[in-house]
Amino acid sequence: MSLIRAFLAIEIPRAIQLAIWQSTSPLRNELGPCLRWTPAENIHLTLKFLGDISPASVDELTQAVRASVDSIPAFDIQVGGFGSFPNFKRARILWVGAQAPTDLDALFQGVDSACARLGFAPEARAFSPHLTVARVKADVSATDRNKILRSLEATTIDVLGTARVDSAHLFKSDLRPSGVVYTKLFSASLKPQ
Repeated sequence: MSLIRAFLAIEIPRAIQLAIWQSTSPLRNELGPCLRWTPAENIHLTLKFLGDISPASVDELTQAVRASVDSIPAFDIQVGGFGSFPNFKRARILWVGAQAPTDLDALFQGVDSACARLGFAPEARAFSPHLTVARVKADVSATDRNKILRSLEATTIDVLGTARVDSAHLFKSDLRPSGVVYTKLFSASLKPQ
């Protein structure tokens, strides 16, 4: 039985994905070869990366996550802002931010707790909601690192829109020659408002 590479996430509306893609266009033009860009259609807000899981565990995950998030009211997140992990000088991941009410943290905690009950390690780091837009390639030169730093320091991204969060989703991730393809395996609805 082959394993599934999986993660739990919030979907981002297509209009906001495209706004992110457009707002990062100058960076793609300047830094294209130094970074691996997330295709617009793959931009999402990760709640929990699970890694490789057995297909048999999907049903357990479905039940556990649905039970832990169905009492959390649906809410809105505001997408905007720009940064990198761990910082601009040593950037590895470029992101657009997501500002949300405390309900987003409650959703993260619910998902993390549900997964922990099934044997997945709880998240050790504090939850930092973000949408990954690019990853810095491991083999960039010192010159390229300086170019990346200058470009990141000169970049600002204003508010791009508001997204309604009414469910969390389990996705599988398949690496194909054409790039990564995400397939939704289930959705867990939040409490309607």
